[in-house]
Amino acid sequence: MTPSSSAEAQRWDRRYREGRDGWELGQPAPPLERFLRHHQLAPRPPGRVLVPGCGRGHEVALLAGAGFNAVGLDLSALALEEARRRHGPDRPGLQWLQADLLDPPALEQTGLAAASLDGVLEHTCFCAIDPAQRPSYAHTIARLLRPGGWLLGLFWCHGRPGGPPWGSDPEAIAALFAGAGLVQQLWQPAEGSVPQRQQEWLGLWSH
Repeated sequence: MTPSSSAEAQRWDRRYREGRDGWELGQPAPPLERFLRHHQLAPRPPGRVLVPGCGRGHEVALLAGAGFNAVGLDLSALALEEARRRHGPDRPGLQWLQADLLDPPALEQTGLAAASLDGVLEHTCFCAIDPAQRPSYAHTIARLLRPGGWLLGLFWCHGRPGGPPWGSDPEAIAALFAGAGLVQQLWQPAEGSVPQRQQEWLGLWSH
């Protein structure tokens, strides 16, 4: 882990330790769970799927329960420790990795190489990183996906200043992933968001 990644990991550990993780729902995000369980366009297992910035791992466990080989990635050792405690350290279909998504050598060391994934599920990683890093995020996701792979994401498009969580603009997000070479299959306001998470958008892209 680079010095900058290590410092960032410590900052996120401190957030979790101090309870400054207001994005935590204590469950998988309802729009994502509904989509995966019921939508006709929902990706189907099997497949290796990454949840970047997985936090306490609720979406990782959701994917594993649906039959995917689910990989939870986070910078925070504290978050991953809690994810293992809640969802199992050695449960079949679950893998927990600590690395910086935007550090290609670190990803390679964990086995996340180019074209190594069938899918990526995004929930709160995009809103947690500095907006200046979003192009790198999009190109990293595209690089990790195999041809025919998919990105399913729930994006918090609030307009409040500052962050994290940083806000987003739906049109800018659509343009960002198109610029990374992903093909939009679905992009619409989310249904069933929790009250504190209005202005969420749900998207599905293919590689």
